[in-house]
Amino acid sequence: MKELQAIIQAYDLYKESNKMIALATVVQVDGSAYRRPGARMLVSEDGELTGAISGGCLEGDALRKAQTVIFQQKSLVVTYDTTDEDDQKFGIGLGCNGIIHLLIEPINYQSDINPIELLRIALQDRVSCRLVTVFSVKYSKQEQIGTKVLFKGSKLFGDKQHLEEDLWEKISHEIKTTDSANHSIVKFEELDDVQVFLEYIRPTIRILLFGAGNDTVPLAKMADILGMELVLIDGRKNLATSFRFPSARKIITGSGDEVVAQLEVDSFTAALLMTHNFEYEAMVLHDLIPLNLTYIGILGPKKKSQKLFERLQKQGVAVNQNPIFSPMGLDISAEGSEEIALSILAEIKAVFGGKSGSFLKEKNGPIHE
Repeated sequence: MKELQAIIQAYDLYKESNKMIALATVVQVDGSAYRRPGARMLVSEDGELTGAISGGCLEGDALRKAQTVIFQQKSLVVTYDTTDEDDQKFGIGLGCNGIIHLLIEPINYQSDINPIELLRIALQDRVSCRLVTVFSVKYSKQEQIGTKVLFKGSKLFGDKQHLEEDLWEKISHEIKTTDSANHSIVKFEELDDVQVFLEYIRPTIRILLFGAGNDTVPLAKMADILGMELVLIDGRKNLATSFRFPSARKIITGSGDEVVAQLEVDSFTAALLMTHNFEYEAMVLHDLIPLNLTYIGILGPKKKSQKLFERLQKQGVAVNQNPIFSPMGLDISAEGSEEIALSILAEIKAVFGGKSGSFLKEKNGPIHE
């Protein structure tokens, strides 16, 4: 998500100066690769790069290909085969051992539905989307249909005129049947001459950070690096300031029994209780539980949480402990506020990604399904 935000910001700057650009997108990967489908890199006519499509081994050649696309104003598909041990051009020594298909598209500033404008629409509000990109590996040198359509809720953005009717019907059907899927997929490989990348774009994770003490400052900074949206909540106006938390999208100050009502939440929202104030957090948790959040984290020992639960049960609040993580964070032997922040954010990432947070070396099969 951070990468998409950076690409849109760079696009706006290039548009002001009318600098020609192209967008390179990983649309299909066979085997192992450093980046997965959906990774992007924006290339300017003078060779500036925003984003990344690999660990650095493909960027140089992709830059040259993208500048050709800019000059010719014609999209194309480039295939990098890192399974060939005799081909050292692209840093095969990294051992990715995969085949990467890259779509490079020239960007037309005059179109309000060009690929980057569609990405902007996808990120404008907190609604999951499906971005449709059509390409052909078989006819890679021919001009590609490219990124044309965005499904966002019940709305459709883009231009489907370049899609044949039977292909459009297949895409529409696939969108409907995979509407609840929370991952990107490549379909219609069996047609041999065309592939469709259905990219799942979900809202960025929103962090409701209850606590403006010194120990939460590193967490706020790390959340910003990860592209997460931060909302800061505390009863202490002298601590909950934009000077101390410049990355906070919003700052709310007030008593524990009034702040939750001022919050906007959805299924991509995590709440972190880090105020070190038992009474404040008891009031906050009382109002958070009915919201059915995906993640509620409580800093501190289990005894503290147990007392909170007992308090709420006496007040008639049914405590569902499934979304409550206490003590929150992964067990990485964290010491100090920076390491604790790392532990907490790693756990949040795992929960929203549907993972256990275990060692990758213990996983059977590839890193990415």
